[in-house]
Amino acid sequence: MTVKAYGAHAGDQPLEAMEITRRAPGAHDVQIEIAFCGVCHSDLHQVRSEWPGTLYPCVPGHEIVGRVSAVGAHVKGFKTGELVGVGCIVDSCQHCEDCDAGLENYCDGMVGTYNSPIADAPGHTLGGYSQRIVVHERYVLRIHHPEAQLAAVAPLLCAGITTWSPLRHWKVGPGQKVGIVGIGGLGHMGVKLAHALGAHVVAFTSSESKRAAALALGADEVVVSRDEGAMKARRKSLDFILNTVAAPHDLDAYLALLKRDGTMSLVGAPASPHPSPQVFHLIMKRRKLAGSMIGGIPETQEMLDFCAEHGIVADIEMIRAEQIDAAYERMLRGDVKYRFVIDSASLAGEGSA
Repeated sequence: MTVKAYGAHAGDQPLEAMEITRRAPGAHDVQIEIAFCGVCHSDLHQVRSEWPGTLYPCVPGHEIVGRVSAVGAHVKGFKTGELVGVGCIVDSCQHCEDCDAGLENYCDGMVGTYNSPIADAPGHTLGGYSQRIVVHERYVLRIHHPEAQLAAVAPLLCAGITTWSPLRHWKVGPGQKVGIVGIGGLGHMGVKLAHALGAHVVAFTSSESKRAAALALGADEVVVSRDEGAMKARRKSLDFILNTVAAPHDLDAYLALLKRDGTMSLVGAPASPHPSPQVFHLIMKRRKLAGSMIGGIPETQEMLDFCAEHGIVADIEMIRAEQIDAAYERMLRGDVKYRFVIDSASLAGEGSA
């Protein structure tokens, strides 16, 4: 079946309207009419070939929410009319130790929602900047938020799980002091989630202008990272740091803030490497520098359920599909609070964004 989409034919070309083909639902597939799709910084990196291996035409988008319109004959967990979501994963090998552990995000055979080789035309996956998607039921997620919040739920499928997974893995909760570096698409979710988990949250931003916003998101303290005195005053004070910044920067400044045995997890993915940290910042206090990538399907569902229970959604700005290139440029300038979301009705010339 042919559906309308928005994508690019080359890294140096703007995104444009196009038509793509979706497969008919197989026995275990769920067909979803996409209502909204969030815009992730990785979409920009991939579509512009700033990350290697972009396959064209490239239709980005892995923060997808919508309504089930058809199910395969053997699908038992979903029915037509239900609100559902699709994140960064649409398939995996389903039999390795990572898949068995519900950590499909670390499966060597993971198939991304876009830009992953598959048998279907055009030979690779096409993402959520489109009207419809067909996904194996294993990778479809239930949405329990009120329908009125659906657009703001979309970024939870990437920004939410990217921050939730390390917070849960390192057991962030009451009695801990946690740093969130960067108050953007990822960071604003990190602040909300760490606060809801009961931690004392210290938000780090390079901009004094974000102080009030960070406090409103749930931060207990805000530190301007350019203020050497403020940074020095917090040395050896944090149990855990979630570093969401997607640009190369000095990691040593933050490693020094960790207590003995503290961990800093990187989740931001810059187009070029960070400067290498000093080994002594690690060995002198047995600190750990780690990384984390999205999350598996079970913990993504756990995150969605937690957010529904606590009334957590992303702070968004709605756009039409034809505004995506302008949104990318604004995203590069940090001119969004905090996540763009495409109104998929605009693909058919409808919607009011």
